[in-house]
Amino acid sequence: MPMRWSQLYTPTLREFPADADAVSHRLLVRAGFIRQLMSGHYSLLPLAVRVRAKIIDVIREEMTRIGAQEFLLPAMHPAEIWHKSGRWNVMGEEMFRLRDRKGAEIALGMTHEEIFTTLAQELSSYRDLPQIWYQFQTKFRDEPRPKSGLIRVREFTMKDSYSFNADPAGLDDAFDRHYEAYTRIFTRLGIPAIPVQASSGSMGGSASVEFMCPSDAGEDLVVRCVACDYAANVEKATSALAPVDDGAGLPAPERFDTPTARTIDELVQQHGVAADRQIKTLVYMLDGELTLVLMRGDHALVEQKLLDSTGALEARPAHPAEITEALGASPGSLGAVGITGLPVLADEALRGRHAMSTGANIDGVHLRGVDVERDIAVGSWADLREVTAGEACPDCEQPLDVVRTIEVGHIFKLGYKYTEALDVSVLGAGGERVTPIMGSYGIGVERAMAAIIETRNDDKGIIWPVQVAPFEVAVVLLNIDDDATRQTAEDLYARLTADRIDVILDDRDQRPGAKFKDVELIGIPYRVTVGARGLANGTVEITTRETGETVVVPVGEAAEHVRKLVTSATS
Repeated sequence: MPMRWSQLYTPTLREFPADADAVSHRLLVRAGFIRQLMSGHYSLLPLAVRVRAKIIDVIREEMTRIGAQEFLLPAMHPAEIWHKSGRWNVMGEEMFRLRDRKGAEIALGMTHEEIFTTLAQELSSYRDLPQIWYQFQTKFRDEPRPKSGLIRVREFTMKDSYSFNADPAGLDDAFDRHYEAYTRIFTRLGIPAIPVQASSGSMGGSASVEFMCPSDAGEDLVVRCVACDYAANVEKATSALAPVDDGAGLPAPERFDTPTARTIDELVQQHGVAADRQIKTLVYMLDGELTLVLMRGDHALVEQKLLDSTGALEARPAHPAEITEALGASPGSLGAVGITGLPVLADEALRGRHAMSTGANIDGVHLRGVDVERDIAVGSWADLREVTAGEACPDCEQPLDVVRTIEVGHIFKLGYKYTEALDVSVLGAGGERVTPIMGSYGIGVERAMAAIIETRNDDKGIIWPVQVAPFEVAVVLLNIDDDATRQTAEDLYARLTADRIDVILDDRDQRPGAKFKDVELIGIPYRVTVGARGLANGTVEITTRETGETVVVPVGEAAEHVRKLVTSATS
């Protein structure tokens, strides 16, 4: 739809907002795209609405391409369905909950696995499968710390899709289709998304891939190898540790006094025990059961790995009183040597290690010469540690890099979790009852908008890709009181509109410099400058926002020149 700048509501600011941290947050506010209503809730102004609609169009095109059908489901859900899936309590405080006037418990939808699955109850035969269903719907999550503008909010639009298949091979196909569709979507949006192995978390399921956009504003860490294709979220990543020669051990652990050593570092400094030769004992409550978690002293625990490896729904560090009652000592002197009656989970990095040191479960006392497998009753082993930069890639052994990222998409193989919980089955080819297998696939629309800006900006403002820019072209009229100049600008505007170019005519009575700055700040890909000086030579100027390159073109060729630029950028 054609637009004149004099009619457009664009409350741009001269300065960046003081309370905005992320680049995208600063630019979206200053360029007049968004305004905050309260923490985690933003009003989208006309420019943002235009970009959002174009992002949705790109996603919708690619979802249609893989055979998906669009739905629109309620944002308000009865608690009963979430109780059936077992997630009413799992979601915790992030779920907005309320009661209606009759006292019925209701939730504002964080996601829609349960609700789509209720619709799948009407599937009757294997002939009804496969199905891929999707929607664009508002999600609500009571984030404890909303931040970075549209990157972490409490109310947002998600494209969520769900696949239903008769067997795992069908799920693999649906998963692969979404993977390819997401790759195309993020390429078209100008987001350099890295597909990484990830944890399924509260979603459940057997496989999970996140699409991550590198950004300093991101809250997720991705471990990747620049020498091969290995990439994983830090919650899933692993690495190849260098072999360790522990030397000669001791026939049995020996006690030594450590009256003022309460931490790994203090044991290093005061007693010369290297951190990689210490066993760090963490005490966790896993679904209400006290559990000892053993790590190498220089390694950090990833709590999501702990949840994934144990299948626990809830995990928290044990309270000091709980620890003292169970082990008889305070944190700083804890260990698992000789412990019976409590589950002991050890990180794989401790397997086969000996001549190690750990707490003796007596305040101010440690043990040396500990052989992990001889002296500790390890109940299970798991990869629990956080990978750090410089460690060896598990695939090619080259050094790994750790980058901060924004999650822009996530695809899951859910399996049978929801169809079994909600009693979904169809008649199989042989007359037997078959439970459909599910996948779930999400993209945050407004977060994608922010991720584009995080990737594409400069000191002048936003650099939108043509595909999703609020306008593809701005025709900037410099001499509004000059009839010939105005008429040329109007004619060019009309011609571009007829050619189905998304164009805005800047007909404001402002200085040229102010107009140029607004076009650059807002990020319109192409600017056509129409001024009396150029028209004296029968020309206009066409400037590309991304490169800053300006070319002088005869008036009669300007519309076709612009059309080719736009077509080339969107093809």
